[in-house]
Amino acid sequence: MAEGSVFKRCLCRDSTGRKLGNRCPHLRRAGGSWHPTHGRWAYQLELPTHPDQRRRQLRRSTFDTRDAAVGDRDHAKALLALADGDTALAAEIADMLLAVPAGKPLPDRDTIARRVRTGLPPTAATTVGEYLQQWLASRRGIEPNTIRAYESHTRVHLIPHLGTIPLDRLRVDHIEAMFTAIADRATAIDIARQSDDPQIRVTVRGIRATRPATMHRIRATLRKALNDAIRRSNNRLINFNPAAHVELPSGARPKARVWTTKAVATWRATGERPSTVMVWTPKQAGEFLDYAETHDIALYPLFALILHRGLRRGEAVGLTDTAVDLDTALLTISQQLSTHGYTPVIKKVKSESGNRVISLDSHTLAALRAHHARRARWKLASGRRWPDTGLFFVQPDGRPWHPEAVTWRFECLVRDAGLPPIRLHDLRHCAATFLKAAGADLKDVQELLGHSSITITGDTYTTVIAELDVERAKAQAAANLVPRRRRPAA
Repeated sequence: MAEGSVFKRCLCRDSTGRKLGNRCPHLRRAGGSWHPTHGRWAYQLELPTHPDQRRRQLRRSTFDTRDAAVGDRDHAKALLALADGDTALAAEIADMLLAVPAGKPLPDRDTIARRVRTGLPPTAATTVGEYLQQWLASRRGIEPNTIRAYESHTRVHLIPHLGTIPLDRLRVDHIEAMFTAIADRATAIDIARQSDDPQIRVTVRGIRATRPATMHRIRATLRKALNDAIRRSNNRLINFNPAAHVELPSGARPKARVWTTKAVATWRATGERPSTVMVWTPKQAGEFLDYAETHDIALYPLFALILHRGLRRGEAVGLTDTAVDLDTALLTISQQLSTHGYTPVIKKVKSESGNRVISLDSHTLAALRAHHARRARWKLASGRRWPDTGLFFVQPDGRPWHPEAVTWRFECLVRDAGLPPIRLHDLRHCAATFLKAAGADLKDVQELLGHSSITITGDTYTTVIAELDVERAKAQAAANLVPRRRRPAA
């Protein structure tokens, strides 16, 4: 690499008006040394070229001292040295040096070094959008559904709001502004949905508002991506993770609410639900099971199992014959039939605590025994066409149930039965709430549901069903402990 020359130049002009530059006779004293006040310091450095390109030089001036000029020249040489013999990369770095406006500082050497080490072009700062795309492409060995969430958060929120910001300049303020915009959009959607004007309501039909729980997941995706940028051994792209310092509204799990008589009346009049997590009363649950038994006998026992024993959808659909012991009335939960996109896949349960053995009540046991006998008749009728899936719950032709088909059939039954709406997953909430209302404590509920923490159980399943006399009696007993001077009017 050429050393480059350091010299003085000035703005003096000749008789024709042309600048003299470094040819001005006043730049040097009579003895040949540089004049201490006339002119400014400058340097010139030979630059690498692209194939078939002519010679080119970097010339930078207006430095107050020789040391400043030498320092800037050495900075340029240090940037060129990052190519480490790669002629194409050296030419790209030279392009970058020539693009720096006069009077502006050269790019930071460590920033360009990080780009070079990670395979990015040196000519521009890595943006958040560039990095996130690269980060997504590098994700390996994680759950497909996790990848889908990362891609969704990146595509829908992170890149539109933060994509053009240089990665090393991303700050807490930028991220907070993004979440403010997301929250404002959610509020606008809610207002539009409640408008009296049908033309306004139709503008948000099918559009999902982003709630605090989802915001927490979006931040978790960004925090993970930025932590990986910090952890890249010697190739650190950033040294600070602003996502770790952003405060968001509480993402607490929604409390389960009961479809009381008043709640049902309000829903029928307005269509509003008290909560995203709704629980039937025992009477409503019984009405559903009665309707399902007479209108969908193939799936009735699966719904009864979820309602009474709180299995997740994938756990119920993925139950194997060996996991169901009808003699001892025990179920072993060790796998689930989940979906990646729309493709069904068998995988392990969500956590080690989800790997559990649960007892069956007499009602559920009777439904499962009847299903087992019915399935044997289906198999006999199908003959050789019957597929051996090893699954306990199958369709009448022996094929596995698709989890989404089970959800769709459930929603149709709820609608046709005229019951207030709940999700299939809310049958699990019903099981937890009924168990608690029957006198079980949260630890019992946690073990039944396979939660990894009792905190998760307590955050969601604390609803008390007012219709149950036992709970009403407990409430009355607690109220009686409070001394009153006179009894309140009935």
